[in-house]
Amino acid sequence: MSSRVKIADICTKICSGGTPKSGIAEYYENGKIPWLNTGEINFNRIRHTNSYITEAGLASSSAKWISKNSISIAMYGATAGKAAVIKIPLTTNQACCNLEVNESAADYRFVYYWLQYNYSKLANLANGGAQQNLSAKTIKALEIDLPPMPVQRSVAEVLSRLDDKVELNNRLNDYLEQLLLTRFDRLFQSADSFNGTISDIGEVVGGATPSKKRPDYYCHRGIGWITPRDLSRTSDKFITHGADDITQAGFDSCSAKKLPAGSVLFSSRAPIGYIAIAADEVTTNQGFKSIVPRAEVGTAFVYCFLARNKDRIADAGSGTTFPEVSGKTMAGIGLVLPDAGHCAEFEEWAKPILKEQFCLEEESHCLGRLRDTLLPKLMSGVIDVSEIELPTQPNNHLSAD
Repeated sequence: MSSRVKIADICTKICSGGTPKSGIAEYYENGKIPWLNTGEINFNRIRHTNSYITEAGLASSSAKWISKNSISIAMYGATAGKAAVIKIPLTTNQACCNLEVNESAADYRFVYYWLQYNYSKLANLANGGAQQNLSAKTIKALEIDLPPMPVQRSVAEVLSRLDDKVELNNRLNDYLEQLLLTRFDRLFQSADSFNGTISDIGEVVGGATPSKKRPDYYCHRGIGWITPRDLSRTSDKFITHGADDITQAGFDSCSAKKLPAGSVLFSSRAPIGYIAIAADEVTTNQGFKSIVPRAEVGTAFVYCFLARNKDRIADAGSGTTFPEVSGKTMAGIGLVLPDAGHCAEFEEWAKPILKEQFCLEEESHCLGRLRDTLLPKLMSGVIDVSEIELPTQPNNHLSAD
């Protein structure tokens, strides 16, 4: 039997954060205090942040320390209503509502998954009527259906196991990425002067957009068509489809070109520097200057070169409204021409790494779909977990903590 309680009744602390005044160096430079913003919240686990503040910055603002295993909910902006589990002590900005769950009242993981299950409800509260943002008051008043603690723990454990494996896959992929880039640096980053350009290592290819006034140019499963926004929504290295595919008629109507598998996509505006590898034949919009690697150079070299030089390429962009890298500029970016033998050696060494990274991403997608399928069934009680007994630690020794 579930009991309905308010979020405020199961928390020992509910608070928002704060932002030190911008432009004051002592509040930010060399800061060691993790500082979370809503752009990093996406139904995930937070083990590090993109920004840091100093002790002086913390003291100058209303930011507060949030303890491990708290839940942070985005109140403003595009991520309003989304939540994250905090896995390290940190601080947040004022757009986050932070919940420290009373462990004797509820399992914090169950509360997190309940928020994920009810995301549409929270998003509607943020965007409905005159109220454009969630407030701490609204979140405190939310009513949650809590089953007995053993059921909460069983539901949370089933779902957490899936997220544990996804997190492990992400860590392995990060390790493989550093291994790949380190080997690239050792083989190719020693020379001081350029003797070639990007055009020497591959063909630079732009993209195009079929008319948005023609619905028949777009579909859900057709020719893969990628935009910079698609890459902004994922941390995946490999891609085959974006939010929209295009039809053959849409492809024929514009100057988009098909890029073979192994091409390296590079966003050339809004913003410059998103990178991905085409896992299958794809097309892109005009926001890319992608590279089809020469056979003797290979995908691994081109990918690593772009990853290591994306800031330099961005600095070469121009434009009054927003910076953009033209095809001519991209093709003319200087580089040290790689030795053919080293390229062949690096490509052969890198192939199994790239394949493993692709497989790990695919497995994580499958696990994510399974979790999303189970989530409503577990939360609604369609699947009864009351008799399930699970060990306290997963076999791979990667726990939620």
